[in-house]
Amino acid sequence: MVTIAEFSNLDLRIGKVLDVTELDTRKPMYGLKVDLGELGIKSIAAGIRDRYAKEELLGRMVVVVANLEPKKIGDFVSEGMILAAEDGADLTLLMPDKDIKQGSKVR
Repeated sequence: MVTIAEFSNLDLRIGKVLDVTELDTRKPMYGLKVDLGELGIKSIAAGIRDRYAKEELLGRMVVVVANLEPKKIGDFVSEGMILAAEDGADLTLLMPDKDIKQGSKVR
């Protein structure tokens, strides 16, 4: 269990995927460039390469944890995390259901 105060420490934002590259890692991962509006463009590693084609991700709006401690994955530094829901073999990215600008806070 987490408290509301603990949950509010997460900075969840809407981001737009600008670029997708394949990372040379054991797990099939992409390196994403995601525009978070006023927070700038962040590099984010995502283990979804076996679930999504690059073309499906470009221009897509996603939900991002924007204040994770950076983590080095191979030669790539990930500065956040995109959120997805998974149910066994199925995985889907969390996305806004309406147009909203990059950097908008998720509450």
